Amino acid sequence: MKKAIIVGTGSYLPKKILTNKDLERLVETSDEWITGRTGIKERHIADEDEAASDLGVKAAISALNEANLEASEIDLIIVTTVTPDMLFPATSCVIQDKIGATKAVAFDLNAACSGFVYGLAVAEQFIRTGTYEKILLIATEAMSKVADYTDRNICVLLGDGAGAAVLTPADDRKGLLGNWLAAAGKYGNLLYLPAGGSKMPASHKTIEEHLHYMKMEGPALFKVAIHSMVEAIEKVLSPLRIAPGELDLVIPHQANLRIIKAVAKGIDVPLEKFYVNVDMCGNMSSASIAVALDEALKEGRIKPGSLVLLVAFGAGLTWGSCVIKF
Repeated sequence: MKKAIIVGTGSYLPKKILTNKDLERLVETSDEWITGRTGIKERHIADEDEAASDLGVKAAISALNEANLEASEIDLIIVTTVTPDMLFPATSCVIQDKIGATKAVAFDLNAACSGFVYGLAVAEQFIRTGTYEKILLIATEAMSKVADYTDRNICVLLGDGAGAAVLTPADDRKGLLGNWLAAAGKYGNLLYLPAGGSKMPASHKTIEEHLHYMKMEGPALFKVAIHSMVEAIEKVLSPLRIAPGELDLVIPHQANLRIIKAVAKGIDVPLEKFYVNVDMCGNMSSASIAVALDEALKEGRIKPGSLVLLVAFGAGLTWGSCVIKF
């Protein structure tokens, strides 16, 4: 079976920037408090009329241009998001129409912050089996839409953005070398959005009680996140017989700088080998790794032959990893 290779990436960040100083005027917080606990200095925020599909379209077009492909050539569109335009139709179908990918099959995938890694694993299966040859994977999030700006523990974390990748078959030794995925629903209460689904439909009560905003048990999630990401790295590298020190770059989910530092220590790899943009983007859920991957490529941090590992964890809980030879 053929391997899957990434032939183009793209990303988009909204123009509006919300700094820590701006947040000081909204909630009881400070730049020092936010930076010390998260490493975040600023985040991009979508306009009021800018939905997840709008962000995703711009990232998708950028990735298609880099891959030298037309949208009409795409066979499958996978969109990973926890902030869809609406419950249905799928945001992937909305994007399919907006970019003119008329022959593409389309569906959404929700694995929260692990979405892009999950999406790569799913796309790879379609390519390996020969079902589809040109796949557009888009991770797009408008997290500011579910951020409670009266809760300083959550609103300081979240940012908006989108990243995309085009995958095609490859016969050489490059491409996706392996992936490892996991989930544990027993931890679902650590990170969730209570209202808006069939369990708790929208009502005056849910709106008044701020139940349409993200809820998080930060301290408990912090510990699980570090353990899960270290596990995901070890599990994906072991069958490939690759030592952590052989990696050229690690792109982790950008949730918190302290988590990233702890993961680096946990696998005994210098922080310099980790790509970090959480300071400028905040936590963009599934879009975090997708945007970071595109930035790392554009900045020259990834070169031909580079061995790159992606690792994430998110609500569900879900976690996973992927190794790519460029």
